[in-house]
Amino acid sequence: MFSSDTICYFNAGSSDTAELLGNYLSKILIKNGFSDIAPVLLCIGSDRVTGDSLGPMVGSALEERYKKSIPVFGTLKMPVHALNLEETIDAIHLHFPDHPLIAVDASFGTKEHLGCITAGKGSLCPGAGVDKNLIAVGDFFVTAVSGRFTFLTSWLTASVRLVRFHHT
Repeated sequence: MFSSDTICYFNAGSSDTAELLGNYLSKILIKNGFSDIAPVLLCIGSDRVTGDSLGPMVGSALEERYKKSIPVFGTLKMPVHALNLEETIDAIHLHFPDHPLIAVDASFGTKEHLGCITAGKGSLCPGAGVDKNLIAVGDFFVTAVSGRFTFLTSWLTASVRLVRFHHT
């Protein structure tokens, strides 16, 4: 784990990363006055874009683990993506107005940050890595650096679907 003033980096391949990340998020929530309120998790992405499937995969795993004790938006069954992001944010604000929002998304980064999970206070801008202009979301963020940004990034992330088709 490496920490700067605004962002904390975790090694995604380490066996203790989930525990370290959970502890970090608990501490940052408490430090910001959210010790008694469950966070809302907004997991952004699509199973139709392999490089952007982190959010719904994490959302599905968290939904299964927490069984509604922590609200989770964005799963493989009901992904949150560019087309429904604003309406999902409106629903979250309506139903969970005082809850902190943790946004989870895949991201592009430098070669040195590949395989890192980042977390911190502040919002993230979904779609920024592929030149989409979407609203910034979250009081806190978690991202996984899943690739490097290149001139082919937009095309490569859209070229393979997560779900495999089986032929009989």
